[in-house]
Amino acid sequence: MSEPDLARLIEAFDRLAAAGFAMGADWEAVHEICQAHEGEKPFDWGHALCHRIEGDDWNAGYWYRRAGKPRPSAPIAEEWAAMKAELSTLI
Repeated sequence: MSEPDLARLIEAFDRLAAAGFAMGADWEAVHEICQAHEGEKPFDWGHALCHRIEGDDWNAGYWYRRAGKPRPSAPIAEEWAAMKAELSTLI
């Protein structure tokens, strides 16, 4: 796993969170990083949240399964906070 890219993912998600998890360039940046690391569970989890933000529930479910994570019912901001805490331990 690429620690620098994991740090980039966290930074990109932080920008997306600061923008209110709105679709746009920040969302695209997160999605691009996740796609570049398909098959790596932390990035697959990020991919799941990315598609949850997009409102694509089917695709989000697919990525949650790939990441080995349950689909949360918590608000997106809460999921990001929990994800960030866990991902930060990996870098």
